Amino acid sequence: MAYKMKYDDEADILTIILEEEGKISHAEEVGDIIVHFDEDEKPLFIEILKASKIIPLMVESLAKKEVAVT
Repeated sequence: MAYKMKYDDEADILTIILEEEGKISHAEEVGDIIVHFDEDEKPLFIEILKASKIIPLMVESLAKKEVAVT
């Protein structure tokens, strides 16, 4: 499955679009990650704030296999 991504370099936000269609009902924020959901709790898109700092750390952790899923 391919997702669209957009990066706003002024705001330093990476947006990952999971669904092109749907109406946002609410969002949940955990640290610098915001997930936007529709009325059926289906994620529509994810915003990663401070992306230029977070993404390299994510890639580094994946390379070292230090990812924790809880």
